[in-house]
Amino acid sequence: MPKFAANLTMLFTERPFLERFEAASHAGFNAVEFLFPYAWPAAEIKALLDKNQLKLVLHNLPAGDWDAGERGIACHPNRVGEFRQGVSRAIEYATHLGVTQLNCLIGKVPEDVSQDLVDETVIENLRFAANELEKHGIRLLIEPINTFDIPGFYLHGTSQALALMSKVGSDNLFVQYDIYHMQRMEGEIAATLSKNLEKIGHVQLADNPGRNEPGTGELNYRFLFKHLDAIGFDGWIGCEYKPSAKTEDGLGWIKNIAN
Repeated sequence: MPKFAANLTMLFTERPFLERFEAASHAGFNAVEFLFPYAWPAAEIKALLDKNQLKLVLHNLPAGDWDAGERGIACHPNRVGEFRQGVSRAIEYATHLGVTQLNCLIGKVPEDVSQDLVDETVIENLRFAANELEKHGIRLLIEPINTFDIPGFYLHGTSQALALMSKVGSDNLFVQYDIYHMQRMEGEIAATLSKNLEKIGHVQLADNPGRNEPGTGELNYRFLFKHLDAIGFDGWIGCEYKPSAKTEDGLGWIKNIAN
């Protein structure tokens, strides 16, 4: 059976963030992930992880002003210093929280900047981040995201991500493969997972359309879970979906589809 991590940014949102750890544990999860930890002291989050016997498998590098609509700054040539400071801050949290992989949301392409300069900035930022994280035994992930949900997002396909990784030239750079996003952009989920398994460090899920729990849309998750087992994926699968109702009401998919 695959290993599932509750995404606390999207699940158990009926509760304040710091109360979601206990809810995830009570629901049967033994691991969690979320977007950002930076609004809370690392020690407070660590205490909640320990109290509820949870492993934190992933969080993101700082990604700019999220509430203002920013979705990453790695592609902004005029914010390289801010990006590098964010890498340092993320490492501090990750080492305290026992996180072994961090995701970099590259961001929406800035206006009035040449594509060559944007590309160069992304490559250099990822090279820097991958090198700094490697010093601490932390893997760097990059995530292609569909441009229907986030128009203008720089990284939006698996082949593009792999080509970017080749240009960066780091052995410490992997793909965070979100099934929902890639279903919307390119399909061929099973074949892509098989072909690129060695480059995929983390998988996330949601059904399509609607980005709700598995079993609510067009994706055959029963098949995909068996396929991931068959090809030898041994990482975590983050449950990054919007529950159709309350989180607990929709968790039956784990028993009905994943077993």
